[in-house]
Amino acid sequence: MALSLAPGRVPLSDLADVFWNGTPASVAADFHPAIRRSAQRIAQIAAGNDAVYGVNTGFGKLASIRIDAADTATLQRNLILSHCCGFGVPLSEPIVRLTMTLKLISLGRGASGVRLEVIHLIESMLEKGVLPVIPEKGSVGASGDLAPLAHMTAVMMGEGQAFVAGEKVSGKVALHRVGLSPVVLSAKEGLALINGTQASTALGLAGLFRAHRALQASLVTGAMSVDAAMGSTAPFHPEIHTLRGHRGQVDVGRALRHLLEGSNIRESHLEGDERVQDPYCLRCQPQVVGACLDILRQVSVTLQTEANAVTDNPLVLSDNSVVSGGNFHAEPVAFAADQLALAVCEVGAIAQRRIALLVDPALSFGLPAFLAAKPGLNSGYMIAEVTSAALMSENKQMSHPASVDSTPTSANQEDHVSMACHGARRLLAMTDNLFGILGIEALCAVQGIEFRRPLATSPELEAVVAAVRRVIATLENDRFMASDIEAAAEFIGNGVLIDIVSRGILPDLAA
Repeated sequence: MALSLAPGRVPLSDLADVFWNGTPASVAADFHPAIRRSAQRIAQIAAGNDAVYGVNTGFGKLASIRIDAADTATLQRNLILSHCCGFGVPLSEPIVRLTMTLKLISLGRGASGVRLEVIHLIESMLEKGVLPVIPEKGSVGASGDLAPLAHMTAVMMGEGQAFVAGEKVSGKVALHRVGLSPVVLSAKEGLALINGTQASTALGLAGLFRAHRALQASLVTGAMSVDAAMGSTAPFHPEIHTLRGHRGQVDVGRALRHLLEGSNIRESHLEGDERVQDPYCLRCQPQVVGACLDILRQVSVTLQTEANAVTDNPLVLSDNSVVSGGNFHAEPVAFAADQLALAVCEVGAIAQRRIALLVDPALSFGLPAFLAAKPGLNSGYMIAEVTSAALMSENKQMSHPASVDSTPTSANQEDHVSMACHGARRLLAMTDNLFGILGIEALCAVQGIEFRRPLATSPELEAVVAAVRRVIATLENDRFMASDIEAAAEFIGNGVLIDIVSRGILPDLAA
């Protein structure tokens, strides 16, 4: 069933539904009158003599050039075609769907001056699966995501390329195949469609949703590592965390306690264990991952706000005036992406240290070297740990803030830019790496728990162990390992691991 969007009030859960499930969406009919009013106002201006940016003038540095009323449609068409300058591989289907949905929300606020016909075309494209080919690179997050959104808009005009039923065809053919017709853009409509932060925000939301899935999974793999290493659960005592007061820390500590509740392994070494404290990678999970969770929740507020925002230019205001501003500047999204990158990096960094602990016989409290049944003859997880270190280090390199890397563009008219689009896009690669790190931790932790048999871990974690073993066999002797790691990373990335855990244990994004 399609989502009915209330622009300005669309919840994060609806956006996640679009991203994960491909659910189509449309603007609720209650918002149509405001959309019509703003379109009528733009039509009045286009027919008049007053110069208004983007309606009857050129764009950017060319804004001082007046355009005749007879050339309005040509102006919009030229704008779109000239801005189709994207480069690189196409954005994935979920991100394109989310970008289009975000554009619906923004236009649906009734401040952009587009006709309902334009909005209905986007809705129909989503419903019928016409997804524009949008190259991943080309936006600096300044005057909107100009190049990516131009590629989206070109298909609406019957230009460019689109995927339909998995086949890449011209925009004209794609629309024709599903019974749709190209739109001829009226005054300001091209500008309204390509001004805006929707590509950056879609990428940021994708990074957020993927990072949250990984963070939840890290609590499961981290809890398994605690038991595999016969670590202590004392550091997860609730009062420790309430005394500090950070909500993320409190929530992570609670999740770890629930995940480890009823562990026979833990009960087996409550007495006689001479170790006083565990290394930080086990003991400080609430403090580290909890801080990361707080960042994700802060980012979720920013991105939900941005998803509901009007970010094109100029805008039709409530008093019917049309005013130029700068809502297209994606600085909030850039900062959010940089914060997410730090959190993704840290979740992976502490997980990698847990992997290193499990394979090191000097630290793992009785586990064989590299978790091999016959160390020496077998290398076990020796190089899997090296791979996790490589992924962690790559994420460290990518975590440098993109938002500080402004560069002037458009003949110095757009002299400060946000770099939000590629700042957000890098989160896809970073979360892929994080899925790999956590997949390797899952393999090592499950192997370590099995070395503790006949003792069992908690019921929650035993269910995870069983699920992993249905997909990936115990490592008895060395074998080709890449496919194991790939399967484990997919187990993390597709959400199977966290779906095994009882509902309510793992913390959500609610801020």
